[in-house]
This record gives sequence, structure tokens and C-alpha cells, in this order.
Amino acid sequence: MEKLRVNGQRLWDSLMEMGEIGGTEKGGCNRLAATDLDKQARDLFCDWCKATGCDIAIDKFGNIFAKRPGLNNDLPAVATGSHLDTQPTGGKFDGVFGVLSGVEVLRTLHENNITTPTPIEVSVWTNEEGSRFQPAMQGSGVYVGRFDLQKELDKTDVNGLRLGDELARIGYLGEEELGSRNIGAFFEAHIEQGPILEDEEKAIGVVRLGQGIRWYNVEVQGRESHSGTTPMHLRKDAMVAAGKIVTEIEALANRYENGLGTVGFMQVYPNSRNTIPGNIKFSADLRNPNPEVLATMHEEFVAFCEGVAKDRDLDISVDNFWYFAPVEFNASDDVKAATEKLGYSHMDIYAGAGHDACYMADLVPSGMIFTPCENGISHNEIEYSSPEQCEAGANVLLHTMLTASHRIAEAAGAPTEESEEEIA
Repeated sequence: MEKLRVNGQRLWDSLMEMGEIGGTEKGGCNRLAATDLDKQARDLFCDWCKATGCDIAIDKFGNIFAKRPGLNNDLPAVATGSHLDTQPTGGKFDGVFGVLSGVEVLRTLHENNITTPTPIEVSVWTNEEGSRFQPAMQGSGVYVGRFDLQKELDKTDVNGLRLGDELARIGYLGEEELGSRNIGAFFEAHIEQGPILEDEEKAIGVVRLGQGIRWYNVEVQGRESHSGTTPMHLRKDAMVAAGKIVTEIEALANRYENGLGTVGFMQVYPNSRNTIPGNIKFSADLRNPNPEVLATMHEEFVAFCEGVAKDRDLDISVDNFWYFAPVEFNASDDVKAATEKLGYSHMDIYAGAGHDACYMADLVPSGMIFTPCENGISHNEIEYSSPEQCEAGANVLLHTMLTASHRIAEAAGAPTEESEEEIA
């Protein structure tokens, strides 16, 4: 078992094959949740997992679970997984690397005839990106009970298409109850999506904390009027008010250590060159790994918006529709032990983005494995992690899951003996 390794070339080939589904001219992926392209990706995942002897289950939110039997199938499974949906201008690795690392673990166990002490499971979570439907991490959030199933199924995209209908249309609205999987530990491999590992020249990041996140929908209601005939002092310009808030978001993030603030979406009405904007809707994204600091950032942001509304005599609504509390990954020691056993350089790190493992930590001991990505770039078509970096992350995932499977079986007093071919 000590010499067991994944097939790095096979993993890379699978990443490239999956990347062709929704592939873009710039080498990235546009594969939004519950689209025909998402169906193709899901179908391919299921085919690959069935070839390793897995049973496939789909729950009532479209989350997919591929389960490979173990020696003691009544015991909780050791699970891994991530997502296959991408940003509109996403890359080949965000989320997909975590799913296909799990597939590679299955393949490695299968070809070496290894029977693990407990079942091994790989999941695909619905709409992690939160791009077509909001919020992000929707599938895992529904699974653990953070979100209401019916409310989330009723969410619509910008064209008014309902998520539940779209999942049914592509054949991935299942019958399994949410939260019903028998899971004892969950691990997620992921590209870092930041520059720290590359800068520190470390092969593996042992993720200890998950970033706290607050998402807002902000609406500024002013009054549209003619740009050439309305004096400045008589205007109710929604754009100027929105601009002040956008500027404050940057200043607010800079006031606090590890603070982050982003506006990535905006709608302007009537969006005409010579008309003063009357209505602006935009997103706001505030993050901090410290829950107390994030709460303070929230209070200051809301107060600032109220001040702008009063000063400029217009209406501003701030809807904090999603809060994700900072999370501690309490199975990180398994990741660290596997990394050290394999001889990879490593460092402790926190997750700046939200991940499905952050929600799974509500239910079971969880951990994350980060691998470097070139220049820290993600949510971008040029996103890149090398074959060697991907292989290292998958090897750590393999040995982390094997260790956890043995520990769960031993704690239950169950047998752990495995059948395996000689591994050269």
C-alpha cells in the first residue's frame, strides 16, 4: 500500500477530455449548471465510475454519488468530490480536478484489486459555482440542510428557467433523500485558486480554515432623466450612488486584515448613453476568515449604504441573501499525514473561496487538499495546474482516503484486511 500511486497520465487525459465539454476558444470551459453540457459531463462521470464497479445514486437536488463497495459495507463511506459546473469563462480545473481525482482514486483501487475496509464514494455537487443559479455551493448546501430544497429548486436563471425543471430536463433530478448518504469522512481536492503555494514553492496545501463569505444583492433606485437638460443639483443619479458604494467596498476590505471585497455583476437601467441611470442592481461579495471581523464588515457596509441613501435622497436596498460562516476543517491532520508519507512539500493554508467541503464539515469530519495553480489564476479560461501538480494532489487524496477508511473500520472493530495484487 505504501507504494500505491495514481496514474498521472490517465488523470490528465481525463481532465482534458472533460474539458472538451463546453470547451472555449481560449482553452477554458463554459459549462453552466443544469445545461445540456452539464448533462454530457455528468454522463461521462457516471460512465467512468460504473467502469470501476460503482453504484450510482442521484438525490432530489441532482447531486450524484458513485459508491464503490468495501469490506464492511454497513460502515460509513469515506467520500470525496467537488463539482463539474464552471463559470461562463471558467477553466478546466476548478472543481473538475476534485471530481476527477476521485475518479482516479476509484480507478487505482479497481485496477489493483484493492478492497478498502469501508466503501469509497465520489460525489458531484449541483451548481457549486452559483453562476447560472444563486447562491453558490447550492447542491451541498441543500444536502446538509443549510438551504430549503423546494426554495432552491424554484430558483430561476436570467431567462426565467427554473432549476428543478432544468435538472429534470437533463435527466438528473433524482429520488434519493437529501442527507441520506452514510458518510464517515469527506475530503475535497482542489486547485488553490490563489498564488500562495506557487509563491512558497509548496506542492500541497493542507487546508485548515474556510473563508467566511457574505453575498449581497444591492439595488439603488434613483430617477432617470435627460443628461443634457437636468442640472447636477437636481439629479437622482443611481450610478453615482452605486459608484460610491463600489469604492467603499474596496476601502472596507482594505481596512481589515485578510479582508476581501468584490463587485462582479451590475445591471444598469435604462443603460442609455444620454440618460441619467434611474436604477442600478449589483452584487457585493465580502469575505474574511474571522467571523467577528466579517460581522463588523457587514455592519459597516450596511451603514454606509444607508448613509448614501440619506445623503443623496434616493432608495437603496441591501439584501444579504447568503452568509457562509468561516469553517474549521477537523480532518486536516489526515491530509498532512498522507502528504508527509508521500514526501511532498506542504504548508498549512486557508481556503479563500467557498467549497462543497465547507458545507460537508457541518455533518462529518472533513478536509481539503490544495494544489498550486499558475499565477494563482482561477475563474478564468487560462487557469492552469500542471500534470505533475494534479498527480501529486490525487496521490495525497488516495492515501488520505485509505487512512481514513482504516481508521473508521478499526474504530468499529471491523476487519481491515484487503485483497490486493503486488504493487511494484
